[in-house]
Order: sequence, then structure tokens, then C-alpha cells
Amino acid sequence: MKKCLLAVLALVASSAFAQQYPNRPIKVIIPWPPGQATDLAARIVGEKLSQALGQPFIMENKPGAGGAIGTDIVAKSTPDGYTLLAASSGPISIMPNLQKIPYDPLRDLAPVSLVAAAPFTLVVAANFPASNAKEFLALVRANPGKYTFASSGTGATAHMFAELFNSMAKLQVLHIPYKGSVPALTDVIGGQVAYAVETVAATGSFIKSGKLKTFGVTTARRSAALPDAPTLAEAADIPGYDCAAWIGYMAAAGTPREILVKLAAEIQKAVLASDLKERYLTLGMDTASNTPDEMAAHLRREQDRYATIVKNAGIKIEQ
Repeated sequence: MKKCLLAVLALVASSAFAQQYPNRPIKVIIPWPPGQATDLAARIVGEKLSQALGQPFIMENKPGAGGAIGTDIVAKSTPDGYTLLAASSGPISIMPNLQKIPYDPLRDLAPVSLVAAAPFTLVVAANFPASNAKEFLALVRANPGKYTFASSGTGATAHMFAELFNSMAKLQVLHIPYKGSVPALTDVIGGQVAYAVETVAATGSFIKSGKLKTFGVTTARRSAALPDAPTLAEAADIPGYDCAAWIGYMAAAGTPREILVKLAAEIQKAVLASDLKERYLTLGMDTASNTPDEMAAHLRREQDRYATIVKNAGIKIEQ
């Protein structure tokens, strides 16, 4: 009886705490430098959340170790909803499959909601001898081992999406890793490398200027950020090819569920705002939102998918 009473009292206290939340500023740890996609998306949504909840959302950039430093700070923070993480694919879904990290993303962090999806696109130089995805595939398949693809680095999201595409399309090609998207795309434009699968944000201006041509986007549906490009699933006849880097909000594990649900509901309202959608489009991103439970399921699927890509492609990075 006493245990039941204590449980009821704890539940009531938790509910009351959530109803009062937030009553002071909320800190959002961004594990990347200013100006990076996760930083921008988190700040844009943070502005809306601050207006809706009546408290400042204070952004703190804590870059380093591929996002692991800032992520670990939140994983070890007090689970009261006043320290949040601007989470993204790299440190949450990819890194656990490639290297040792000081946190377990599925155990030490609590999902709140997605806030953005970053579509990628397959690009080649303007003078590449193929006019569409099917012609591209026919050419590369007819010349196994001849063609190369660039990425922003071994184990980067761009590398993962390209490896999955190559596997599903049955291409025999060589990976050329670079230190960042800019040098990778520069060599694609110059013809030193045949193609890359990179973000719409990084490739958009080159596509518009005619320096690159796209054969399609990696998402199952056309992207609002690149509306004229078909999906690769359709254009390349690869059913099931559906990839996007994700950005979201997370908190420390143990944060009261009522707080997570409250934040997720406000994020869902925020991403419906037309001005937010317009700002995202200029950044090459699409809006996204879901419930804490839906995000948790999404993270499990993502980690499993990257584990499969890493295993099948034999991807290893230096520790």
C-alpha cells in the first residue's frame, strides 16, 4: 500500500512539474560549429519554441569529435528538460557503428521530435555522358571498376548514402574520400571524380548555375528543396531507396515523459509555420516532426540501417 501511494505521489509530482515547465531558460547544446545544418535548424525551431513557451532557448555550440563531445554533455546532464540536444544522424545513428563513443544514444538520451530532414542528391559534372539516371547506371555498370565517387569523408552521411545506392544499383566503383563537401564537389565539377551523393544544400547552387546536373534525390518523395528533381527510387528504378539525414531535439534519459510530449507538440506546431518552411527551403532542408515514441522507433531503424551499410561495404575509420 505504501509503495502504491509513493508511486501515485511521484506521478502527481511529475505531472505538476511538467505543467509548470518551463519556468526558466532552456539550454540547447549544439555539438557542431555555428552555421552547420544542425545549428541552423535547431536555432530556427528554437526561436519558435521560445515564443510558444515564453522562455529563452539559449543555444550553446559545443563542437568536437564529430559531434560526440556536445552529445555526451547532454547525455550526462540533469534529466529535467532544461538541457536539450540538437541531435543529428552522425553522432546518434552513424558513429555507434563505426567507433567507440562515451554514450549509448538509444539508452542515455530521450527522443523528443525530429525537426528537419536533409535530402541528398546524386550529382555529376555538367558534361558527364549521361542525361538521366538510367543512362548513368547503364554506363557505370558496363565499366566495372572504372568510375569513382566522392564523399565528404569516410563514414560521413554522404558516404553511407552513396554506398547504399551503389549496393542497391549493383555498381562496382571506387570511393574517393575528401575532407568536406566543397573539395569533393569541386573535383566532381572538374571531372576528376565521376559522381557524388551530397546534400541538396551543398549542391543546390552548382545545380542552378549549371556546373552540376542531378539525376535525382535520395528521398522516397520529391523534395521541396529541389522540386524539379525526380526521386532516385523512381528515376534509377531502385524501389525502396529512401535516405535523408535527420535533425531533431533530444534530452537526457529520464526526462519526464510529459515534458518530452509537450516539447514535441510545440515542435509540430512550429514546423507547420509558413515562414519556417521558407527558411528551411533556403537551407536545402525539408520540415519534419513526430512524437517521442515515433522518433525512438525512427532512431532504432536508422542505427540498424547504418550498421548494415557499414558491414556490407566494409567501412572502417581510423581510431
